[in-house]
Amino acid sequence: MVMRTRQSQRRRQVLSRERIVETAIELLDAGGEGALTVRALTERLSTGAGAIYHHVGNMNELGQAATETVIADALPWPVASGGGAGESGGAEEAGETGGAGESGKAEGSGRAGKAGESGRAGEVGGSRGPRERPEDRIRAVALGLYDAATEHSWLASRLAAQLTREPWGAVTPRIFESMGRPLRDLGVPRGDWFTTTSTLVHYVLGATSQNAQAADDVPGGAPPDTEEVRAAFLDTASRAWRDLDPEEYPFLHDIADQMRAHEDRAQFLAGIDLILAGVTASRPR
Repeated sequence: MVMRTRQSQRRRQVLSRERIVETAIELLDAGGEGALTVRALTERLSTGAGAIYHHVGNMNELGQAATETVIADALPWPVASGGGAGESGGAEEAGETGGAGESGKAEGSGRAGKAGESGRAGEVGGSRGPRERPEDRIRAVALGLYDAATEHSWLASRLAAQLTREPWGAVTPRIFESMGRPLRDLGVPRGDWFTTTSTLVHYVLGATSQNAQAADDVPGGAPPDTEEVRAAFLDTASRAWRDLDPEEYPFLHDIADQMRAHEDRAQFLAGIDLILAGVTASRPR
């Protein structure tokens, strides 16, 4: 009886909201939205439903907390802006997240990334160059979202839902703030801040949703031969385009090989660069 009491006390001590959220993320990563159930949580955590609900109000709240945790780890938090509108970036406060280099990749790592590999912005607590360009900060945010959604296939739909149904929640303000400050520093006119930021955010979410859907369509989720499956799919699509009537579809004939050889992440970043080029070209001079 004494041993059982001690074991129960130890279990209550180690069970926390943070551990429940981490376990929820693991379940979502392994099996998608359908895998996050009270039964799965209680079995994984060796506890009862009452203990789960003691820390989280309901399963919807838990799903939101999982989304917020992944986003917080994937995005830099813009402690300081580069200056007023029209400036191209000033001194950044110590303690801000590491920024992106020439290729848009960032140093540092969060739950969802690997240092120097995934291109994510990393965890807050790194350092940023004193004159980092706003464009690089925008790329770091965009790639942080892209890579997080690539690793967590359930994330894209959650982000889209929170953006449209609960823009006052924790996730949407963080994304808009992280994307909006460097856009402001690019010199975007104040009256265009919301529209410009929304355009970038919707592009990012659209691209991540497309990639997440493609991953879900692969039998078994993410098998070891995903790259081989992708290559075979693109080869089939490329040949189908080339088989079209060249007089009716001359453009598709010209880009069929480009489509087959494209790399999703590089294409995503190219889209960010196209948007930024348009933002820069439209700035008042």
